[in-house]
Amino acid sequence: MPVKNRLAEMHGEITKWRRHLHMHPELLYDVEETAGFVVDRLREIGVDDITPGIGKTGVVAVIKGREETKGRVIGLRADMDALPIEEATGLDYASTVSGKMHACGHDGHTSMLLGAAQYLAETRNFDGTVVLIFQPAEEGGAGGLAMCQDGLMDRWGIQEVYGMHNMPGMPVGEFAIRPGALLASSDEFEIVVTGKGGHAAAPHDAVDTTLVASHIVVALQSVVSRTVDPIKRVVLTVGTFETDSAASNVIAHTVRLQGTVRTLDPEYRKIAEERVRRIAEDTASAFGATAKMTWTPGYPVTVNSEAETVFAAEAAEAVSGKVNDSTDPIMPSEDFAYMLEERPGAYIFIGNGDTAMCHHPEYNFDDDAIPAGCSWFAELVERRMPVA
Repeated sequence: MPVKNRLAEMHGEITKWRRHLHMHPELLYDVEETAGFVVDRLREIGVDDITPGIGKTGVVAVIKGREETKGRVIGLRADMDALPIEEATGLDYASTVSGKMHACGHDGHTSMLLGAAQYLAETRNFDGTVVLIFQPAEEGGAGGLAMCQDGLMDRWGIQEVYGMHNMPGMPVGEFAIRPGALLASSDEFEIVVTGKGGHAAAPHDAVDTTLVASHIVVALQSVVSRTVDPIKRVVLTVGTFETDSAASNVIAHTVRLQGTVRTLDPEYRKIAEERVRRIAEDTASAFGATAKMTWTPGYPVTVNSEAETVFAAEAAEAVSGKVNDSTDPIMPSEDFAYMLEERPGAYIFIGNGDTAMCHHPEYNFDDDAIPAGCSWFAELVERRMPVA
């Protein structure tokens, strides 16, 4: 694997950074210790400028190239937050914080960007400016949006932006990407069904919300099967079904359903919202109950720009020689999508080997992926901003 020699030399040090972060996971915007660790490393590395507190607890740093003749500015992003999961790996560097762990590899992403930063600060073999983006609250907190709302793109003059995520099941160090939609949007809904509670022995005197809600759950399956073009991708999941009574001999007065809708087509976000609301309200009405639906918009579709996807794939090919540039899109969501809505760019997957899937209590980032990941960031910068 033709990784940068300097980054291969730094592999052990970057691994130590990664494992330190793994032992000290933090959630959402409460990543002060992680952000502090990032700032300390960036100071040691010798970047040109560091600004904490962007998007509440994000960190932005700048590295200027050997030359600045074209005024080009590229952003590189890594996420910092962990998940509210109890770790079950048994590793000697496992999480030291009960109920929290880096179960999605953000410790690896942050460490790889720090490694690339050290290489770029040492060599400065590029013509332009690199903006390093260390983001909080990817796991449901929309930290990417918060950083954009804090003026990330305009304040630092970012023209293109790139991100990377590990992918269990792909060989370590290999890459995968595609132009267009890569990851789905993710919206949440809540449906509260209200009827008339009563005794299980006298259903005729009640309006059985458990029955009504069950019909709604079944009817919601038609949103995808009978509303969506069969060649499009939409996933609707009802994840919770909660009655207001735990007694077996009681007909509940209310039932609460919660679920998500994911799609690769922004048009279907609006269509799905309308259909879920109508099915809930009309089905409940048919049984003499009422239903109130609340829709909470989540992350948008992650859409890679055409030209920037080519640039990212070329850098991956140079690093590993193995890149799938037409990988299938997948249905998880990613708040890097907000950055791609503001600037052209691309998001790429790097193989994490035969590990547990992300968000699993036995997941662990594979440190053998570090040299390739660092090298991809660095190679991308040197290719996009070559020194004449």
